[in-house]
Amino acid sequence: MLLSLFLRRSWFAGLLGAWVTVLASSTWAQTPAAPAAAPIRIGMIEGLSGAFANTGEAVFRNLIWATERINARGGVKLPGGNRPLVIERLDSKGQTEEALSSLRSAIDRDISFVTQGNSSAAAAALIDAINKHNERDNARQVLFLNYSAVDPTLTNERCSPWHFRFDAHADMRMTALMSVLREDRALKRIYLIGQDYSFGQGVLREARRQLSEQRPDVSIVGDELHPMARIKDFLPYAAKIKASGAQAVLTGNWGNDLTLLVKAAREVGFEGSFYTFYGNALGAPAAMGEAGIGKVIAVADWFPNVPTAASEAFYQSFRQRFPKPEDDYVHMRMQLMIEALAQAIEHAGSLEVARVALELKKAEVTLAGQTARMRAADHQFQQPLAVAVMDRQGAPGVKFDVEGSGFGFRVIRHLSPQQAELPHRCNMDRP
Repeated sequence: MLLSLFLRRSWFAGLLGAWVTVLASSTWAQTPAAPAAAPIRIGMIEGLSGAFANTGEAVFRNLIWATERINARGGVKLPGGNRPLVIERLDSKGQTEEALSSLRSAIDRDISFVTQGNSSAAAAALIDAINKHNERDNARQVLFLNYSAVDPTLTNERCSPWHFRFDAHADMRMTALMSVLREDRALKRIYLIGQDYSFGQGVLREARRQLSEQRPDVSIVGDELHPMARIKDFLPYAAKIKASGAQAVLTGNWGNDLTLLVKAAREVGFEGSFYTFYGNALGAPAAMGEAGIGKVIAVADWFPNVPTAASEAFYQSFRQRFPKPEDDYVHMRMQLMIEALAQAIEHAGSLEVARVALELKKAEVTLAGQTARMRAADHQFQQPLAVAVMDRQGAPGVKFDVEGSGFGFRVIRHLSPQQAELPHRCNMDRP
């Protein structure tokens, strides 16, 4: 009884949530502030070593924080008693084959829920593997929660009853960016550059299509793909961008491929704008510095400077949990994803994957004033989107900076879930 009373106290729950136990050489889990019951394990398949390890660790912090919140309020409610959520790390090393190996490891350990996002190529492979596994092994089915792999085909031609995407896909993000770009009447020349894999290719393809429809007066003066995670020196690319006479760059690059690109652009003296999918953190603002003020534009489901009290409290809570400046990269969608999973399990009253999937496809969750729902037809999360521009901390609309850089992002466009929604091409073969 005393323990139960203590667990209800937020400071004690936060303390317990901060403890992380090493379960295996590549697996961590948080000690839950919940009754001592068998945990519901979520296997995070992500690159935790290699070129994009920083993005994998950022995901881990977000998922840990999300599960801590649920565990602090008692865990997931099931007929047999409340169960805590635990994140288990599975290092894919940023490689598709390693991601598939991690999936096999999760299945061998009877983990029914897996999550991944930092590669659409890996996500596509996981969807195919899970489809085949679930068909032949009904007793050990797996559900795939995708927080960042945004290739549109994953919820269109390759949609699956076992896959749920919680990020806006690339065409949705592009449409939001284009709502700002099309109003930049001074823009006449743009350079397209991206990572050479399914996502990067899709971003540039959609950029060409939307530019031709909405800004046919803008000339594409460069259009190229580069190897992903293998370029250490982007100065040759930056020199080509500057020499092209481009007034802006549009890129879906993420991780170090974005940070090194914007850093090189600054070094060669490129003075144009960057229209980005992920330019709001992981070193990009610090790399651009003063040169990025008013010129780096990013799209996201949420920004720390969303001007509401609920949003500010949400962000402040994350910064208290992870006070190091380099840990400052919180994703609202990842928080909503874990909330949606907990909700689906509770509504199903079971951990049976098929029953949880039936509930997840109709999930609707709200956190810090942000409400989103899962679209049952294609399992594409429908949520607000925002476009923001980089500015100096302290400027109007920029209360919070990014990663201690002194620069933050001011929201300049907000799209409701209805405005962000796009038609789908999914014809799902449900079990």
